[in-house]
Order: sequence, then C-alpha cells, then structure tokens
Amino acid sequence: MSVRSTARNAVRRQMRAFVVIWIGITLVMGACTFVAIYMAYGSLNQNPRSSGVGIPPVTTPTQVGVLPTAIPTRQLTQPPTPTPTATQPAATATDEPTQGPTATPLPVDDKRFDVGIQVQESLDNQDLWMRTVEEQLHMDWIKQQVRWENFEPQRDQYDWGVLDIVLPSAAEHHLHVMLSIVTAPDWAREPGVDTSRHGPPANPQDYAEFVVAILQRYPGMVHAIEVWNEQNLDREWTSARGLSAANYVELLRTTYQAVKAVDPGVIVISGALSPTGLSDGIRAWDDFTYMDQLISAGMLDYVDCVGAHHNGINVSPNYNWNEIPNDPSARFRGPFDNPHHSWSFRSTLQTYANKIQVAGSDKKLCVTEFGWASVEDMSGYPAGFEFARDNTLEEQKDYIIQAMTNMRDWDIVWLAFLWNLNYGPQAGWATDNDNVPYSLIGPDWNFRPAYGAVGEWMQEYRASLNQ
Repeated sequence: MSVRSTARNAVRRQMRAFVVIWIGITLVMGACTFVAIYMAYGSLNQNPRSSGVGIPPVTTPTQVGVLPTAIPTRQLTQPPTPTPTATQPAATATDEPTQGPTATPLPVDDKRFDVGIQVQESLDNQDLWMRTVEEQLHMDWIKQQVRWENFEPQRDQYDWGVLDIVLPSAAEHHLHVMLSIVTAPDWAREPGVDTSRHGPPANPQDYAEFVVAILQRYPGMVHAIEVWNEQNLDREWTSARGLSAANYVELLRTTYQAVKAVDPGVIVISGALSPTGLSDGIRAWDDFTYMDQLISAGMLDYVDCVGAHHNGINVSPNYNWNEIPNDPSARFRGPFDNPHHSWSFRSTLQTYANKIQVAGSDKKLCVTEFGWASVEDMSGYPAGFEFARDNTLEEQKDYIIQAMTNMRDWDIVWLAFLWNLNYGPQAGWATDNDNVPYSLIGPDWNFRPAYGAVGEWMQEYRASLNQ
C-alpha cells in the first residue's frame, strides 16, 4: 500500500469516528431536552397556580370589573352546573371570566341562632375591620348594604369596586356575608315616578338579574340576601303602585327563584319592616298590618327567613309595649306617654313570630338590624335622636346584651345583625350622622362598653355550642 493510500484511509477513519461521536452527542442532548420538557409539563399540570386554572388575574382591587385574587377560604362543594335561566345576565365587556357557581357551604342547613354585625366598608382598613369582627367580637357574620343604583348606574355597566374589596376580605377572615340589596337605579324605575326618592324597579326581573350577577361574580362568598329594606315606608318604596305588599312579594318571588337556581345554599330573607305607628297606606303602613298583607300575598312561600328590624329607642328589650314602666328621668317621652307596640323590641319580634306560626309556617326571623343609640360621649346628636340622650353607654351595653340573650332564648330568631361596628370612625364621629350613635367605637377611638361585652358574650356562646 502506498503512502498516499495509507493517508487517505487514516482520514476516512477519523471522519467516521467524528460522525459517530457527533451523532452520539446529538442523541444525548435530544434525550435531555425531551426529559426536561416532559418534567416541566408534568409540573405545570400538577400546579394549578402555574397553569392558571381557577386563579383570577392579579389586579388592583379597585379596578372596575375585575375580580381580585382572594378566594373563599372555606371548603366548598361543586354543585351540578345550573341550567341557564332568563335571570342570568350575559357577560359584558367589563367582566372577567370566573369559576362556575360554587354551592355555599352552610347557610340554609344551619339553623342555629347566630349574631353578626353591620360593617361600613373602608377602602383603606377593610382587613382591619374584618379581623376585628373575627378575633375581637368572635362573630361569624357581617352585613353589607348594596345600593344597586351605585353598582349598576347604567344597564349592564357595573362598578364592582366596593364588593371586590369587601367580599374577598370577609372570606379571608372566615366570615359569612349577608347582603342587603336596595335602591333601584333610575334606568330601572317606573316611568314618571319620583326618582329623587328610593323605590323598586318597574320590572322585578331587573333586580333579580343584578342579584344573580353578584352571585356569579363572587361564587361562595355571599351567604344570605335580604331582598329590599323597610318597604312599608314610602321613602324606601316610592312606586306608582303605592305601598303594595303584593308588588313587593312579586319582587321577592322573582328574586328567590333566581337565587335558588344559582346557589340553593344562599339564605333568602324578606326585606325587614320598619316598626312605625303611622299607618295611612300612603306614607307608611304599620308593620303589623303590613306583615299580615305580606303573609296573605304569599311571602312565606318565597323566603328562608323573615326579615325584622328594631332599634330599641330608650326602652329595655325585656318589656312588652303595654308593660313598659315609667321612667321619670326620660327626656324622650314617647314610649311612656304614648304606648304603642312599635316602641317595644320584645313585642315586635314576638308578634311577628306569632303571625308566622298562625299562618302555619315554621320560618324564623332574621333581625337584620338591631341596636341602641347613645350620645353620652358625643358633643351633639342628629335631629330626631332626642331618645339617644336617655341611654347611657352602660345602658347601651346592657340593652344589647339583653337583646342577644333574649333572641337566643326565645328560639324564634335565626340570625341577628347588630347595628353597627364602625360608622363612628368612618364618619369622623359627625354629630349629624344618624348611624354614629349606634357605633360600638366612640369618639377618639374609645371602645364603648358594649364592644367588650359583645365580644365576651359571643366567645361564651361559641364555647357553649362546642360543649
């Protein structure tokens, strides 16, 4: 073999070796890449946060139309997908896609007496107030009023800012929420009606669709709905058809059916009546008379709980209206010089319960507002609140605790909501704000005696349930 042939053979051997080595390296790198991709894909499938499944987008809480990242902290169960109904509004351009409705894990099946409290929303301190309710007052429930006119000022154009803060915060602190939904926007009102006064929609379906929109946006975060408020008063129910109990029951029926189609676990509460001595059928109906009208119109077929109000004026919750002892020191003389059932917390609740029982129903009451006002630590008082001067801070405490004890013992009340926690600081303790005298937090952030007493009562009550 020549030298030239030998050289060519050596080059061929080197080329074959290079090709073999290159192919081997390529195969190894390909295998590593495949393994890496496989492992990464598997990890994504096992981590719902990485895959984006069920996790809302991270946004600023006040951004209109976008659901915050907070989700309910309770263990929720998934119901069958509800059949679409006419009460379920179509998605709008401002809505982000959310999870399907998730059944509420409590409400209609837990009939034990419980107490919550009205909390005025705060864009800066919402978590503080929720933590206060959970850890200091030992409560499981809050009440939040929703003024429909503010949330849907134009049809299908929503501003969810407040609820985007309140509801996720309540869920984070393990609190159940009762929404009292009131005041139809102008676009929904009856033609020609005085829109400077609050009133119902012309079409009950519009109200029901708004309620459903809330439930669909915040699945599992709303546990009770109060359908309107004090509809026996013209200032709350200004309608071309007057103060009609039958018209109210139609609104209630439509809403009840819509709510149950979305989440059967939500408690539906009828709008609480205002105890009033006036009964001309134009400005007001006496609450006992109007309750009879509601029952006759079929209200009890479309509620889980019957709403009630009573802010106790300057009378102990222990007295029936015709047994109130004279208080010579009282400056507000109504309950003593003009006896009437509307002055009495006890008579109001027990008479409602009796009317329900006589109608053949076992529905209980949900007292969506109760409390006693005091201005002892204030420099003034709102117009018409002369009675608040008669209640010392100690009496405010005693009356609230007695009312809670009575409602527990009477066994006619399901839920009761104290009015209120924090209107004092939220309103700067303004003396012309009629919510401030009821606040558990007095001027200069002084916690009134009722604050500690309510927390102690609730802690003891919670312990008794666990025995």
